[in-house]
Amino acid sequence: MPVFKKRKDPVEAFDPALFTPVIRSSICTGEKVAGFQGADGHIHEVMLIRSEKDLEIFREQYNIRGEIRTVY
Repeated sequence: MPVFKKRKDPVEAFDPALFTPVIRSSICTGEKVAGFQGADGHIHEVMLIRSEKDLEIFREQYNIRGEIRTVY
């Protein structure tokens, strides 16, 4: 099982032409993970989302504005 940590340092920007920010949510457990989905549908998980504060941190680190799509 991967270990997720909150990052405090600036992170490299993602390329919005290649990747879309998404929240993957489990139907069974409700666990949410933030990451980026490529054109091939593969999701690269970045961090566990346990609260609204975690989501804010994810948005700030990657400079994401607007809605983030949730996939199940």
